[in-house]
Amino acid sequence: MRLAIDHQTRYRFSEPQQRLVQTLRLTPGDTHDQTVVDWRIDVDCDVRLRDSIDGFGNRVTMLYAEGPIDRIELTVAGQVLTTEADGLVRGSNELLPPPMFRRTTARTTPDAMLAEWARDTAGSGEVLAQLHRWNGALCQRFPEAADHPDRGATAVEALEGGDPDCRDLAHIFIAGVSALGLPARYVSGYRNCGEGTCPPHGWAEAWVDGLGWVGFDPSAGISPDANYVRMATALDFNGAAPIVGIRQGEGVEELSVELQVERMNGDA
Repeated sequence: MRLAIDHQTRYRFSEPQQRLVQTLRLTPGDTHDQTVVDWRIDVDCDVRLRDSIDGFGNRVTMLYAEGPIDRIELTVAGQVLTTEADGLVRGSNELLPPPMFRRTTARTTPDAMLAEWARDTAGSGEVLAQLHRWNGALCQRFPEAADHPDRGATAVEALEGGDPDCRDLAHIFIAGVSALGLPARYVSGYRNCGEGTCPPHGWAEAWVDGLGWVGFDPSAGISPDANYVRMATALDFNGAAPIVGIRQGEGVEELSVELQVERMNGDA
C-alpha cells in the first residue's frame, strides 16, 4: 500500500519568543514492511535543522530558531510503502535489547487492580494469544477511544477516569503486559482511517520470543496492518512524542494540527 502523508503543525505565540528548540520525531524509518519513498520537513521561517538517531533508534531532527518569533509552521510531507505483516515488526533499527523494555515509567506502571485485570484477561497458554486477548478486552471495554492531544495521564489515571484516548489505551496495554512479565513499548505514528483527515495515532508493541516485536492497537482491537506507519518507539508517549521542545519568551502558545493520510492509486 502506498500512503501519502501531509502533516502541518502551527504554533502561534501571544508574545514574540526569543528562542525555540524542538525535538522532532517526524521521520519514519525503513523496515522490511515499511519503505520511505519520499519525505521532507519544511519550516516557514529561518531555522537550523540537525538530524540524528536517538537512544531508541528513532530518527530525530533537532530544530533551532532564533527570535523574535511570533509564529512557526512545520510541514511534513511524504509517501510510504507498506505491506501486510500481521503486526510483526521486521527489520527495524533496534539499539536496545528487549529486556530493557520491561522497565515501566510513571505512565505505564500498573496498580494491583490493573495488573489483576490484565492477568485474568490474558489467561494462560500461548503468549501471543494472551496478548491478543488483552488487546481485545481493552477495545471491547473502551470502543470509542479517540485520538486526542496528549493529556499526560498515567495508565492508572486513564483507567480510573473511564474515558481513555488512544494514547492512554496504549499505556494501559503496556502496563498490563508489564504485569505479565513481558517487554512492551509505546509507538507513535500515523494511521490511514479511510477518511483522509486522520489525527496522529499511538499504539503499542510487545516482545514475543520466537517472533520478535508484535504491534497491538487497543483502540481498534487489532494488530497494525498496512494502514499504519511507524514513526518512533519509546517506553511511553513522552519519549516518542512527535514534537517536544522549549521556548524562551513570555505569553502563551496556541497549537493547531492538520493531518491527511490517504491511500494513493497505483500501489506498488
